[in-house]
Amino acid sequence: MTKVLNILLNRNFILVLAVVLGFTIGDLASLLQPYTLYILMVTMLFSMTGIQASAMLPLKKVVKPMLKGVVLNYVLFGTVVILLAWLIMPTKELFYGFIVIAIAPPGVAIIPFSGIMKGDVDYSIIGVVGAFLASVILTPVIVGLFSGGSNVVSTVDLLILMVKLIIIPLILSRFLLWKPLFKGVKIIRGKVVDFGFALIIFTAVGLNHDILFNNLHLLFLITLVLLIATFGIGSVYEFFMKKTDKKIPAIKTETLLLTIKSSGFSVVTAFTVFGKEAAVPSAVLAVIVLLYLLFLTNRVDLKKRLIN
Repeated sequence: MTKVLNILLNRNFILVLAVVLGFTIGDLASLLQPYTLYILMVTMLFSMTGIQASAMLPLKKVVKPMLKGVVLNYVLFGTVVILLAWLIMPTKELFYGFIVIAIAPPGVAIIPFSGIMKGDVDYSIIGVVGAFLASVILTPVIVGLFSGGSNVVSTVDLLILMVKLIIIPLILSRFLLWKPLFKGVKIIRGKVVDFGFALIIFTAVGLNHDILFNNLHLLFLITLVLLIATFGIGSVYEFFMKKTDKKIPAIKTETLLLTIKSSGFSVVTAFTVFGKEAAVPSAVLAVIVLLYLLFLTNRVDLKKRLIN
C-alpha cells in the first residue's frame, strides 16, 4: 500500500497524469480556467519558500550571478525560441505563446535540481531571483514590443499581472519561512507545488486537446522548437563550457538556468493575455521540461546502460 501511495504522490506521475487527464477529460478544464491565476499564485508562494535570503548576501557578490541568470534565461534562451517560433509557427497566437515562454521566469525547480545534480545551489538561488526580478520589467516591455503596440495587451495590466505572480508571492513567502510556520510548510510544500502545477497543466492541455489531437503536424512543430530550446541548446552550452576553466557544479547550474522555464507561469500568462490557443506551446513545454529534467538526472545511468 505504501509503495502504491508513493507512486501516486510522485511528482513525475502527478504531472504525467495531468497531461493524460487533459486529453481524456479535457472538457472539465473550462471549470478551472477562471481560477488558474489564483492557483499559480499559491503555487508560486509555496515554491518560493525554497529561496533562502542568506544566499543573496553579501549583495556585492550576487550582482554578476544575477546578471548571468538574466542573460542565460532571457537573452540566450529567448533569442533561440523567438527566432525559431517566428520562422516556424503558422499563426500569430502560437507565436505569441512562444513569446510568453521566452520571457517567462525560470522554473523554481532549478534550485532543488541543482542540488540533485550536485550543482552550485547558492548560484542557482541567486540566478533564479535575479531572473525573477528582471521578468517584472522585461515581460511587459518584450510582449509590448512583439505585439506591435496592438490593443491586445496593456502594458500596465501585464505589469500588474507580474506583480501578482512574482512580487507578491516572493514577499509573502518570507512570512512562511518563520520557524513556527515553516515546520508545517516544509511538510506540505512539495505536494502543494506539484498539484498546483498539475492543475494548471491539466487546464492548458484540456482546453486545447482538440488542437493537439487534430493537428499532429502542429504538435510536431511546437515540440521541435521546444526540444531545440532545451535538449539542443542545453547540450551545446554544456559541451562548450566544459572546454573552459569553469567548475562543473557551476556549469550544471547554468545549464538549468538556461533551459528551465516556469511552464505554469507561461500557461497562465498566455491564457490571460492572448487566449487559450497561445497556451498550447506552454502545455507542451511542461512535458518537455519534465522529460529534460529526467534526462539530466538519469543520464549517467543511461550512458552506463548504453555502454553495457
